[in-house]
Amino acid sequence: MAVVVPFTFDVLSDDAGKRLDHYLQAHFAEHSRSRLQSWIRGGQVLVNGAEARASLVLRGGERVDVSPVAPPPLAATAEDLPIEVLYQDAAVIAINKPAGLVVHAGAGAHSGTLVNRLVHHFQSLSNVGGELRPGIVHRLDRGTSGVLLVARNDAAHRALAEQFAGRTVEKTYLALVEGRVPAESGRITTPIARDPVRRIRMTARLGQGRSAITEYRVRARFHGFTYLEIRIGTGRTHQIRAHLSSIGHAVAGDRLYGAKAGERIFLHAWRIGFQSPAASARVTVEAPLPEDLERWLGELTII
Repeated sequence: MAVVVPFTFDVLSDDAGKRLDHYLQAHFAEHSRSRLQSWIRGGQVLVNGAEARASLVLRGGERVDVSPVAPPPLAATAEDLPIEVLYQDAAVIAINKPAGLVVHAGAGAHSGTLVNRLVHHFQSLSNVGGELRPGIVHRLDRGTSGVLLVARNDAAHRALAEQFAGRTVEKTYLALVEGRVPAESGRITTPIARDPVRRIRMTARLGQGRSAITEYRVRARFHGFTYLEIRIGTGRTHQIRAHLSSIGHAVAGDRLYGAKAGERIFLHAWRIGFQSPAASARVTVEAPLPEDLERWLGELTII
């Protein structure tokens, strides 16, 4: 790993009482706190010439020497793992993502992702999203199955991104939700924001956040559940899950949003419609409902 130019700081009295990692955050705002803490653990940060803990409380007057270490270059590694292609042309690939598969590397997931598989199966993918996310224009949650678009080149990536931003991509999902949804159809437009209490989830109960549009219609009714077809006009994080939970009908199996435990979340990206740069006509791709979700429906009692 390449070593960056070292820095030396004299802790001022105004900084007395700060933790060491918080002090570094003020001087290296471009780096995450976890990165700074890794420098501390690795001995790249010395206080008065000695290694220290991230939690060390500064008193003022100390000398802090920092020798930042540049992270290793990151790139997605090709892995020979299966992938299901629903559609492909010279610009776009449509993949059927199974539930449980992470789209790209992130916290706790560095191999076995969809990207690792894509890099193995396809020689050329767009680089607009960076070396860790080749071809990835949008994403699906780990627990969500269904169709996902991949760009084969940078021009296709930008064209698809414009369609997503312009809300001309038609995204239709299938979801089983808890309880009886009273109306045959509906529209949810409450904004979505990060939950201030549980940061791993989103919420539509604060009356503020990013705009979001979710439309639904009832496909079937079962004892204790309602089967919905859902179209989203925006692509916010956990949008469908947060919106349906906000009206009292959490997606079946979605414990994070208040549902009872299940084998998986019953949420499937069923259909996507878009204009491929390599096709003269608009393209619509469907991913059939997985066998486990079909079986789940078959075990329910129709009302």
